[in-house]
Amino acid sequence: MKEIRIHARAGQGAITTAGILGYAYFLKGQYPYAFPHFGAARMGAPMNAFVRIDDKPVRLRSQVYNPDFLIVVDATLMRGFNCYVGFKEDGIAVINEREGMEIPKPQGRQKVFVVPGNKISTDIMGRALLGNTVLLGAYAAATGQLTLEDLANAIRERFGDKGQKIVDMNVEAIKRGYEFIKEKAKS
Repeated sequence: MKEIRIHARAGQGAITTAGILGYAYFLKGQYPYAFPHFGAARMGAPMNAFVRIDDKPVRLRSQVYNPDFLIVVDATLMRGFNCYVGFKEDGIAVINEREGMEIPKPQGRQKVFVVPGNKISTDIMGRALLGNTVLLGAYAAATGQLTLEDLANAIRERFGDKGQKIVDMNVEAIKRGYEFIKEKAKS
């Protein structure tokens, strides 16, 4: 079983991110389980979303305490909270870049990829609303767990009723996140 922990603030799309990830794995024929955890129900409050993936049905219902993968949608959470708690020694983290933020160093064989998700989103749509979708593309490239087509299919399914423009912008966001990681790997 693989486990993913997503760190964000309420309203930044962590639940949507977990849902899209889970659905992409489902379309691949795996068994995902995606769910949120949050305390104060207000915009901007720190929260987590989780995804578990396995080749058999997932029965475990607790939070993810030892993730294989981390996605940090809001790097400011790393100021007062150790997002790496329980992070596996060979884990992979994808963190949304935040100007002026120093990202903690990985331990052991952990890999950390810092991605300008909000900047890429602003380039695509003029606002930073797609930062989490950019991180999904970066996750696919960094982990090798999903292809762009896996994510694009999940996005089409999730946003298809919102109109083609929304689908196209989200697909472009995953492509740009994916390409960002692939370009970094070349250098």
